[in-house]
Formats: sequence, structure tokens, C-alpha cells
Amino acid sequence: MALDLKQELRLTQQLVITPQLQQAIKLLQLNRIELQEVIQEELSSNPLLEEEEESFGVGAKEAETEGEFEEYWEGLGVDSHWSPSPPRRSVFDEEDRRIEDFATRQITLQEYLLWQLRMAPLGPEELRIGEQIVGNIDDDGYLRASVEEIAASCGSSTEAVERVLEVIQSFDPPGVGARDLRECLLLQLSQKEEPNPMAEALLRDHFDALKRGDYQALAKGLGLQIEEVLEVIEQIKRLEPKPGRPFSPEAARVIVPDVIIYKTGNDFEVALNDDGLPKLRINRHYRRMLEEGGEGVPVEYLKEKMRAAQWLIKSLEQRQQTLYKVTKSIVKFQREFLEKGIDYLRPLILRDVAEDVGMHESTISRVTTNKYAVTPQGLFELKFFFSGKVGEGAVEMSVRRVKKLIQEIIAEEDPRAPYSDQRIVEILKARYGLEIARRTVAKYREGLAIPSSKERRRTW
Repeated sequence: MALDLKQELRLTQQLVITPQLQQAIKLLQLNRIELQEVIQEELSSNPLLEEEEESFGVGAKEAETEGEFEEYWEGLGVDSHWSPSPPRRSVFDEEDRRIEDFATRQITLQEYLLWQLRMAPLGPEELRIGEQIVGNIDDDGYLRASVEEIAASCGSSTEAVERVLEVIQSFDPPGVGARDLRECLLLQLSQKEEPNPMAEALLRDHFDALKRGDYQALAKGLGLQIEEVLEVIEQIKRLEPKPGRPFSPEAARVIVPDVIIYKTGNDFEVALNDDGLPKLRINRHYRRMLEEGGEGVPVEYLKEKMRAAQWLIKSLEQRQQTLYKVTKSIVKFQREFLEKGIDYLRPLILRDVAEDVGMHESTISRVTTNKYAVTPQGLFELKFFFSGKVGEGAVEMSVRRVKKLIQEIIAEEDPRAPYSDQRIVEILKARYGLEIARRTVAKYREGLAIPSSKERRRTW
């Protein structure tokens, strides 16, 4: 039998999940803390992404250090940054809302440093100097008094203060006790297991060129290609410019609300919680390098990183827009709950919100998972607002409300003659007009860990 070979053109359609789409879906379902971690990872791996730092430094040298930070980051170049268009608001702006509502007690930076100081092999005089040094370290981890000022305060020599300061600068977190940004970054490099001589040389000998963003001068001074300089800078960007950041009140939060629902007049408004979420922007210097090209410029590398950066910024903005729209829809459906409390939580399913905002149910599910809202009634996961309906007649209630009513009915019964499940059905019908099956009452009662009427009976 002869084989007949022929070419055939066939058109088919199939859904392809690209890596970019996978990333967008992943971002949608991350909670706030996970999102911050992903953003930090992207900032570390993509030199075309930049975080907009707002302000640095406090104390006597605030202006000087702030300027140094600004020069450092501005030297890397900036472009238009991402800022989601939905309203944003700090969750701690409200006078009646305290950080203790969301946080647990956490050790302060000074307490942590004093603990390490007392564990160090130091004499009484050195401990006294060390306590004075720690007392002059600000919340960002920087020493805000000069060695001479500390020596005068302690009545000791500057040499003794320098020796104790060197000990404190070896403490955790790396970079603590530094007097400026360069010293902070160099201290962190010195404590790493693997030495990084190029990064150390860049910070030690070419810091001014780094702040200016003069990559040609850096390449010449270090004897590297521009692409290699970019790699060294990327490693430096992974360091922490504020060593005390992990000890800030924000870091103590157990649950970080994603949105704030608050009342203004007769309406409820929704705002995204902007506390601690990095603002992203494209590096202007790298973009210029990409546009102008030239010998030695890694064009393909920069193109790839540019596409990744732009897609991330777009995906983050889409995530925030989706979260805002979905929360607004929830507020519309659950207005009575926000006004009056749990008794007025109405039945709501994913499909209701999906149809209201014109999105797929799976999108609503992703964006409400592990996301929290601060409301006039307290702090709730967005999933809380979704509850199936109970009732076959004109009256319908949410499952949560029906369970609460069952608890209340059982709480008022005579323990010598507790209500049967059928009697609870009758009470729900008589009081609230709710038609519900006996087996449903039994199911909810068992779910509430309430024993049967026989087991609840008391003879006294």
C-alpha cells in the first residue's frame, strides 16, 4: 500500500496562558504581604524597575542624609511611576482606629540592640558608652550623634567610643549604627558570607559617581563593561537603606488591611490602603540608554527587562482597579450590614458581584481571597461578605445570620425542656417568616458544635 504524503493547512483556536498572564493572575490572588515580597523580588532582579523612596532620616543630620538618599536614587534615574487611580488612604488616619487593632507587641530596635549589647564581652565602662550610642540610633538604624558628642556626654575618649561603635556596627540588623548611607551599605556588604569586592570598591571609591548615575565613569574606574556595572548596582540595590525598617510599627502587623470602607455623610466610600506598598517607576537612565543605543549598550537585555517592568506595573494597576471595583460592589450589596451589623448581612454569592462588575466569577474569587477590609463594623476578610441564602419563601437570609438566630433561640430555651430541631424550625417561621427544613437546622446546629436537645436537657 502506497503512502500518500500531503500538506494541509488547518485553523484552530486554543487558549494559551502566557507567562505574563500567569503573573497577572498570581498577583491578583496574593495577599498584601505576599504582594510586597513579590515586588521586592522584582525590584532585586530587574534593574529597570525602581521604588520611589519618599523620605529618609530624622534627627540632627536629617536634611543632609535625606539629600544623600535622594541623590543616590535619583542618580539611578527615574521615570513616571505607577500610582493606582482608585482612592488611596492610610488605614491609620482615623482617630478611632488604633494600630493595636491590627498589630501585636513587637520588640523595638533599641531594645534589640541593648539585648545584644549586654550579651557582648564588654566591661562596665564600655557598656555605659554602648547604651549612649544605642540611645542615639534612630528608628531607621542610623547614628544621629557624632563620636565627639557621645564622648563628651560619657566623659570618655573618642577612641573608646569608636571601639564600642565598631562592636555595635557588627550587630544585627546589618548596617545598624552607620553614620551615612555609604557606611550603612558597606557594613552590610562586610557581613555577607561571600565577599563582593566590586560592590565594596564602587561604594568606597566611586560613591559620588554612583549618585550622579555616571555609569561611564563607574565602568572606567572599576575596569568593567557597562553591563557588568549594572549587575554590581543591582546587587547594591538589594541592600537595605533603612536597617531599622523591620522593627517599624508597620512590620508588626499580623493582618494588613487591603481596603478601607468608611462612611462620609450618608454614603460609604472605598479607598485602597496605601501604607507600605511600594510605588514603582521605570528607570529613566536605562530607558535613555535603550533609546539611544550605542557601543557597549546591552540593548536586548534592556529590552527584555523593559517589557517585564512595564507588564508588572500594568498588572499591579489592574489588580488595584479590580480590588477597588469588587469592594465597591460588595459595599453596594451589604450596605445594611455596614450600617447595622451582622443581623443585616444579606445573602451574596460570587455570581452577584461578577455580574455587577462585568467580571468572571473566578476573578472575584481570586481578588477576595486573603484580602481584608477595615469597616465601621470591624476588620473582615472580603470572603466574609459572601454567604449562601437560606429560605424557600418570601424571606431569605444569609447562612451566617440564620446560624446566629439558631444560637440565640437555643440560648433562651429552658434547659429542662430544650427546643428540638423541629421546634426551632417553627420559631424561625413564626418570628422571622423564614421557611427552613429541619435537616438544615440540624446541620447548622452541629456546625456550631451545639448538642442535640436530648443532650442539652438538664433535670435541675
